[in-house]
This record gives sequence, structure tokens and C-alpha cells, in this order.
Amino acid sequence: MYRFLASTRWLGWFLMVCVFAAACAALGNWQMNRLDEARADNGLVAANYDAAPVPYAEARQEFSRLAPERTWTPVALRGQYLDRDTAVVRNRPLNGAPGYEVLVPFRTQEGDVVVVNRGWLPIGNDTAGRPDTVPAPPSGTVDVVARLKAGEPDVGRTAPAGQLASIQLERYEQLLGYDVQTGAYGVLASEEPAAAGTPAALPRPEIDEGNHLSYSLQWFAFAVLGFVGLGYAAKQQARINREDREEAAEAAAAGVEVLHSAYRAPRRRPAKRRDGRPTDEELEDAYLDSLEAGRKS
Repeated sequence: MYRFLASTRWLGWFLMVCVFAAACAALGNWQMNRLDEARADNGLVAANYDAAPVPYAEARQEFSRLAPERTWTPVALRGQYLDRDTAVVRNRPLNGAPGYEVLVPFRTQEGDVVVVNRGWLPIGNDTAGRPDTVPAPPSGTVDVVARLKAGEPDVGRTAPAGQLASIQLERYEQLLGYDVQTGAYGVLASEEPAAAGTPAALPRPEIDEGNHLSYSLQWFAFAVLGFVGLGYAAKQQARINREDREEAAEAAAAGVEVLHSAYRAPRRRPAKRRDGRPTDEELEDAYLDSLEAGRKS
């Protein structure tokens, strides 16, 4: 009944379904990986964000090369802001509003320079492409608590003077012309003394797994449904083939019946032979009668 599955056409359909299922499975696994990453990020926020600040002397190596498990760890810094080298990062939306983030180099009392992200500013109204004002950081010696975060990759865009397209610390170091710790930067948590004006604080990262699990299950379901659909199509084809055979058999039986009816039509009985032997017509009638009897039996 299902011998047609060995045909070239159905083998081609089977291979197409296999490719489709493999693609869906790959996308499902990708979403599961995204889920694992989201859970790992959530774990870092839960474990590190509200921890007690670590002295810079203990976290110094993290600014050179940040270990992923140390992300969001608060670090206590003491030193001075290098206000003259402030830069803003373009295209940084916050709660749906376009704006900028403010980066300021900070020279620690140990002599290292780290980058501190002091917060967010909205787009300006006076000059297109720039914030109206950039609040100055506190002058003199300042105690800062900043949370560790890795730098960002190059986004392939240029920016006007005094601006960056992303928080690519190596690029910022080139613009500054002096050594900067490029393994991580600090997101401002607090500073003492406080500045007269401060950019809006960046919000705490949300602990949310997103829709990765549901998306993954959908892709795996699509992979299974591909084979279910192929099986249903094969079942329908088998039913159509069976009905075609039954119709052909009925048509053949009807044709034989018509033929037999034609032979059984009333015929004029010929005269018997004088010698008593049956005539050719009588022999033919006897033969047809025997066929009819055999068919009925």
C-alpha cells in the first residue's frame, strides 16, 4: 500500500522534511543557549550587584581582564576625575527615549586610569547630535563606587569629536592618548562628594529569562510537525491510490457485465440439423451459458 514512498518524488519530500527539521532543531538549540546565557546573567546580577564594594587594590586585575563571574561586582575607587577628557557615547536609549551615556576617565590613587560611566543624558534641543549640557563630575579627591562591566565591541560606525559609537575601551584609549585599563569599566553607583549635577543613573539590570524557552519549544514542535505532515500526506496518498484501484476494479467488472449481456441477448433459434448434431449457434449458446454459470458461482 505504501510502496509509493520509495519513489523519487517521495524520497525528495522526505529529504526536504529532514532538512527542515534539522534547521528547526538548530534554532531550538540556539534559543536554549540564549536561555542559559540569560540565566547566567541573572545569576550574576543576583550574586554581585548588591554585594559589598571591593577595594580597588583587590579588583585591580579585573580592570585589566574581567572574569565573567565578576561582572557587576562593586569596586571602591579613590582618586580624581579627568574631566577634560569626558566623552559621550551615542545612541544609548533609556526607557524608549534616545540619548547618550557619559564616560569620564578616573585616575586612582594607585596611579591607574579607569573609565567610569556616570550615567545617561537625553538628546539635546539646542544642537543636533549632542546633549545640551554634560554635568561635570566632582573635582578634587573623590570616593567612587562603580560596578564592573566589560567593554563593548566595535560597531563599525564613526562618531563626531568627543563622542564614541560604543563603549570600546581600546578606541577610547586611542583618543585619549594615554594608558587606560581596557579590560573593564565601572558603572557609577555612588560618588562622594556628590556633584552639583549628575546624569541619570543607569537602571539595575532586569532579572528576566525572556521568551527563549517558549521559542525553543516552538522550534522543536515545528521539527516534529514536519514529519507529522509528511505522514499525513502519505496516508492521504495511500487512500487516493486505494480508491483509484477500487474504481478501476468496478469499471472492469461493469465492462464484463455489459459484454455478457450482449451475448445473452435474445436470438432467433436456427433450425436443427437433419443429422441431429448441434449447430454452431447451439454450441456458442452452450458455451456462454457455462460462462454465466461459472461467473454466478
